Amino acid sequence: MHRRSRLNRRVALGVGGLMVASGLAAIPLALNASAATTATVTVAAGSSLGTVPATAFGLNTAVFDQYLTDSSATTLMKAAGVTQLRYPGGSYSDMYHWKTNTVDGSGYVAPNTDFDHFMATAKSVGADPMVIANYGDGTAAEAAAWVSYANVTKGYGVKHWEIGNEVYGNGHYGSAWENDTHADKSPTAYANAVVAYAKAMKAVDPTVKIGAVLTTPGNWPDGIVASGDSADWNNTVLSIAGGSIDFVSLHWYPTASSTAALLRTPTAIAGATSTVKALIAKYTSRSVAVSVTETDGLNSPARTSQAAALFAPDTYMTWLEQGINAVDWWDLHNGAGAVTTVDGQTDYKDEGVLSNGSCGSGGVCEPAHETPFPTYFGLKSLTALASPGDTMVKASSTSTLVGVHAVKAADGGLNVMLINKSPDTAATVGLAYTGYTPASGGVTTVTYLKNGTALTTAVQGTATLQTLPAYSITTLKLAPSSGTAASASASASASASASASAAPTATGKASATATATTAATCKVAYTTNDWGSGFTASVTVTNTGTSALNGWRVSYTYTGNQTLSGTGWNGTWSQSGRTVTIANAGWNGSLAVGGSATAGANFGYSGSNAAPTAFAVNGTACSTV
Repeated sequence: MHRRSRLNRRVALGVGGLMVASGLAAIPLALNASAATTATVTVAAGSSLGTVPATAFGLNTAVFDQYLTDSSATTLMKAAGVTQLRYPGGSYSDMYHWKTNTVDGSGYVAPNTDFDHFMATAKSVGADPMVIANYGDGTAAEAAAWVSYANVTKGYGVKHWEIGNEVYGNGHYGSAWENDTHADKSPTAYANAVVAYAKAMKAVDPTVKIGAVLTTPGNWPDGIVASGDSADWNNTVLSIAGGSIDFVSLHWYPTASSTAALLRTPTAIAGATSTVKALIAKYTSRSVAVSVTETDGLNSPARTSQAAALFAPDTYMTWLEQGINAVDWWDLHNGAGAVTTVDGQTDYKDEGVLSNGSCGSGGVCEPAHETPFPTYFGLKSLTALASPGDTMVKASSTSTLVGVHAVKAADGGLNVMLINKSPDTAATVGLAYTGYTPASGGVTTVTYLKNGTALTTAVQGTATLQTLPAYSITTLKLAPSSGTAASASASASASASASASAAPTATGKASATATATTAATCKVAYTTNDWGSGFTASVTVTNTGTSALNGWRVSYTYTGNQTLSGTGWNGTWSQSGRTVTIANAGWNGSLAVGGSATAGANFGYSGSNAAPTAFAVNGTACSTV
């Protein structure tokens, strides 16, 4: 609730009597959803937009969140593939003192939200921590001491540190929501402080990455030159601090008067990114990354309802396709507001992805705390599309009502996310591919539907024709027509006279063994716990090579009708036909020499349940035990 009261002032900010909207650009009129939607989607699988960063899928956390360290919240974040957690919480960061776990003024800090508890949560989730150093009433010395505690005393290895939150909201441009006790509130003062902070913090740990706050192009106060300044915020900050920083931090809360307009706002992202990159290049030749450290549907009708769920993955992927280093949704838990009905669905006006069980105005209360909102499943849908290290490729749609993103997976598979933005009409989509020929037959899809309480996996449609339910997110899991990496490894194993044994043991487990003709750099162990009509599969991958393995993807093929049930754990499981693929989770992708990781999932079957005889990791045949 503390964060929400501050953010509401961002909807329209007064500057010299002028009301300035915070969106990137004017939003088109509401989309026409009354007619049937047809679209052609083209995927250029050979046209790379870069790899998915390790920090891509982020989420904000806050010290005022009483449920921040709940084990159930940790489990849900892990399942959603969260790879970055930002702390200590928006504007609270500019009045937060890490050593005492306190905020100045009347701010509330919940129990067990101190830095060590946060780090324990981040480690359990497997997420990179993004920490905001207090600029508002803090000092460079305080920030340096935090780095020392985190990385020298505790050995946490925190790499990403922002200097302040939305410092441009300190009153210098007429609107003040951000705490800033400095007499000089100009961008020049902030930029000089960033240089000082960076010097002090890197003196403690030269490997840390320092970030400076910029305004997102098109957002207030971008382009405004205040009295006494020679340039606007971004030009001033970069001209002074550009040589001292490693990344810049943007916040994006697009203004939209309708849900249809909200779903059109990602079209403005390319222009904003281009402007930021040009500014960075103007002032420094150093490699300076860009992170979007806050975003959601705040300034629109939808915050927890289905339109916001569709907006989430579209926003993440559109920014990432422009070369952004990370996107952090606001936030884990927040609190109910003026509850309304949006597109026939209750919207609790809560910016959290999980309910905190609070009651909004009018006495309407949220579901029990830790109940996922649709926005949670929008974020979780990304686990079916992409993993860090995968290659994003170009994709386009002939209809503004059908969004598309595509990713070439490490095992050679192609994942295509289709977003039907019509609230009441299904979409018929024809798909065409260049640089890739999908296998024929039914396609495994992972879908999130309006009012859904989980992602659903099914085999439906083909690689060239899909029907998308209204207001849905559907991800196609495509294998190449020439055979998956798993089938290639099966052939290699066959030539090596592979042998297999699937006889159940006394505990109901089965094992598979095979011998490769050449020395493998990986080893896979496969066991099951079989109860007759279904079983739990456990797959352990071990790095037997001579160097660390950064990111792994296991592929194998069943000979029977074994069918994946649910989403599995400790990795992203998917199935296309008889071929199963497991991609590492965010926390277990890095395997040192001799290191291993285990993932599991449940399957159903009828008839025989023979164990697979060949496995591949990242397209390379592995030995099995």
